Amino acid sequence: MKLSKMKKTNMKHNKSAPASRQRFIFYIIALFIPLLFFVVLEVGLRLVGFGQQVPLFIENPAHPSYQLPRPDVMSRYFPINAPTPSVTMEANFILKQKPKNGYRVIVQGGSTAAGFPYGLGASIAGTLDQRLKPSMPGRYVEVLNTAMSAINSYTLLDFADEIIAQQPDVVLIYAGHNEFLGILGVGSNYTAMGSGITTRWFLSLKDYRVFQLLQRVYFGLSSSDGSSSVAVNTDPKDILKDISTELQSGQQSRTFMAKVAKNKAIAKDSSIYYAGLEQFESNMSALLAKYSKAGIQVYISTIASNHADQAPFSSLPIESRFSNTTTALFDNTAGLNQQQRIQDLQSASSTLSSSTSADLHFKIAKLALQLQQVQIAKNHFALAVEHDQLRFRAPLAINEIIRKLAMQNSAVLVDSENQLAIRSPKGIVGSSMMLEHLHPNLQGYFVISNAFYQSMVENANIKPFANVSIERAWAERLMLAQEEYYGFATILNLLSDYPFTTQATTPSLPKPADWQQQAGQDFFLKKTSWLQMMQLSLNRYQSEDDQRMVAKTIQILADALPHNGLYNLQIAEIKFKQKRLNESLYYYQRAKLAGAIGIAIDGNIALIERALPNIH
Repeated sequence: MKLSKMKKTNMKHNKSAPASRQRFIFYIIALFIPLLFFVVLEVGLRLVGFGQQVPLFIENPAHPSYQLPRPDVMSRYFPINAPTPSVTMEANFILKQKPKNGYRVIVQGGSTAAGFPYGLGASIAGTLDQRLKPSMPGRYVEVLNTAMSAINSYTLLDFADEIIAQQPDVVLIYAGHNEFLGILGVGSNYTAMGSGITTRWFLSLKDYRVFQLLQRVYFGLSSSDGSSSVAVNTDPKDILKDISTELQSGQQSRTFMAKVAKNKAIAKDSSIYYAGLEQFESNMSALLAKYSKAGIQVYISTIASNHADQAPFSSLPIESRFSNTTTALFDNTAGLNQQQRIQDLQSASSTLSSSTSADLHFKIAKLALQLQQVQIAKNHFALAVEHDQLRFRAPLAINEIIRKLAMQNSAVLVDSENQLAIRSPKGIVGSSMMLEHLHPNLQGYFVISNAFYQSMVENANIKPFANVSIERAWAERLMLAQEEYYGFATILNLLSDYPFTTQATTPSLPKPADWQQQAGQDFFLKKTSWLQMMQLSLNRYQSEDDQRMVAKTIQILADALPHNGLYNLQIAEIKFKQKRLNESLYYYQRAKLAGAIGIAIDGNIALIERALPNIH
């Protein structure tokens, strides 16, 4: 009987085993059917040409040996039928194949890193390119800008793998102001998802055509009409019809500031405040880890903003519990001598430091400056920025994160904020270095660039290295008065709208003082392009026999158009006559690559190569 029962049990087990395997296979097939569907759909969408892939780097259509960061790369984050922020990257070029003796530097960051409102000539990349070329005899130096207005740590991280593919020796980073209100920022109208995890998930999926199809359907259904559709060019020739138009993004930034801020009240210590800090720290930590793994040295800078001369954009009212203290400090001062007022200020400063009113802190700081109490002024200017609820300026915690990340990831810390403060009255960054809330003037930009340069001198271990003095670099900066006027007009335009005024107005431009300013105004008003302005200027300087300005203008044109053999040959010969051999060799090589013809090219190249190290 027992044997019979065992046989029956074994028979049941033998029958159930195949059934179990069949159910398992069925479940696997059921799970893979949706996946297979999406794979087939993805392949089909790609075959029919649906969707877009927007790489960071594209080939220069004027010369295939060069490539550049795609000016409209921001379109990679938006479906074709969605409204896209009108921010672009200024065209600048590197060789597609890095030379054996090449030294390649790539700059990342937002509008300050990009040189707004002046453009590449004032930027970190532009000024360092000019200074590093004569500093590194025998090296083919390329400094490339990938910075642009309104981007933050999400975009920097998204660019990282494509930047690594360019084999940079060094990456320079100046970023942090756009974490709250920049594109994909936590308080921005251009936010992809609700959290850092989901936003990074979005970035990882953005190139899949199925995801783009879902995006397009969503935006198509949510849009009331088709007026917001944006055509995305895929042909580099269309993207680069006129590289000078990319320099006009400053005027577009005016309207961008007016529409970017979704959350206009981000209080210190609020959940969204901490979300912005967490977003920055998480993304930048991942970014630095990528570069460390790739063996790329990173220089990351502290960031600065205008403390002394930019009032808070948005402030909470002064708390009622402080009314007696503020009245005594600001109103009941009749009959008090300066020493008594200083004593009252010192006492009130301690009491009022806990206030959340940005306007109050700014008012205290201004009074402290009047009374020569510099440390109190510094403290309350900083608190005014901390409690400014419209977060177009980064809070102090961003620099604390930058310092911590530099230490944790063996990155070189560049303290640009401190360098700007050292050169500012009373050690407080204000209008002597800044144009408005955070963009430097030409002197401020040069201070930041010099901070990076000196850090590279101390840490890059580049041999041989010929130090270019700060005086020489400033005297030879590649910036014309025309471009300075354009920057001045752009800032007037910026200041005529939100958040600097409650009602948008049309700025009144002062009458140009000379033909150079007139050319800059014509460029600003879009009566002429940047290239036309520069060619006009070159002709005028030549007619005036101003050889210094002729050489500067030719060099600017040669750097903007590396595929132009004439400009590169002309500046190569100028540098050769000046016995600046390393720079001369660089431009001779570009001229030759561009097809320039000159009987002295090969001979001069050979002569320079024998004189310089690191050629082979």
